[in-house]
Amino acid sequence: MTQTRNVLEQPAGFQRALVGWFRVEARDYPWRRTTDAYAVLVSEMMLQQTTLAMVLERGHYVRWMEAFPDVATLAAAPESRVLAHWEGLGYYNRARHLQQAARAVVERFQGVFPATLPELLGLPGVGRYTAGAVLSFAFDVPAPLVDGNVARVLARLMDHQGEIDSPAGQRQLWQWAEALLPEREVRSYNAALMELGQRICVPGPPSCLLCPVRAWCQATEPAALPRKKPRREVVRVEEDVLVARHGGRLLMQQELGRRRRGLWKLPAVHGRKCGPLLWHGRYTITHHRVTLRLFAAAGRPVPRADESWIPETDLETLPMPSPFRRALNAVLAAHDDNRPNDPA
Repeated sequence: MTQTRNVLEQPAGFQRALVGWFRVEARDYPWRRTTDAYAVLVSEMMLQQTTLAMVLERGHYVRWMEAFPDVATLAAAPESRVLAHWEGLGYYNRARHLQQAARAVVERFQGVFPATLPELLGLPGVGRYTAGAVLSFAFDVPAPLVDGNVARVLARLMDHQGEIDSPAGQRQLWQWAEALLPEREVRSYNAALMELGQRICVPGPPSCLLCPVRAWCQATEPAALPRKKPRREVVRVEEDVLVARHGGRLLMQQELGRRRRGLWKLPAVHGRKCGPLLWHGRYTITHHRVTLRLFAAAGRPVPRADESWIPETDLETLPMPSPFRRALNAVLAAHDDNRPNDPA
């Protein structure tokens, strides 16, 4: 059996093997065709808590860059337009932070993206990982980064048995990421480390025989790693809302909570009389499993303080959580002929 090499003692060989694999095997993503710091920041913000397939295959990144091609355009845009273009990606505070960061670059740096760690960390929504990604991918500056894929690779590489999502585990991962960082070709190295976790060192059983750096891996049971804290218990929630139409308008409620502030949804039933069930389905948000039910309104409801009658012609551009968009589209398509609660 071949003895595993010590990656901390021989980082150069590990780095060469990883970058060499990446030169041949790298996937072609739109954000890899540019060194524009703004474009890099957009991609990193989108990929936080969202799958690569969602961002790439459904065209979110390309559409965003067409609508907001630079920091000045994004900084000047109305928030409602920004939220509408983020629809489908969830976690809408990321869109707000992205716009706030663009405004900070315009106001503090005259539209020129900063290229130092302290300045990047001073931008809204930019943490250690995102700053490292911008520094390495946009400026090729040596900066460590640890995302979910990199954490898994490092935990297996070092056969780390601790919980990676604990404070101690995070400190250890960042220390290893910094210790293994090359002085040159940082852009390729960090991208390779992330892609290794996406394609080879995947969750569950990894493809060890295809791994270009398996000679440095200490894991004896890689499928069991990384270890994490127990997941939060699933909370089941029921959400009952009204579909009220009148004179070509639809009653909508503006979200006031922290997570979805500025978006619009169908108004809650909350003591109102309602007619038959029109649609039901489920969606997931963090550890909540929500059953969403849409009822026809009985008569014409009086709008509450956070509700308004919105022209149906404006619905397409109205920022709306995607579960409500899907449900509403299904109901309107199915019931448009008889319009059950749109009295003449």
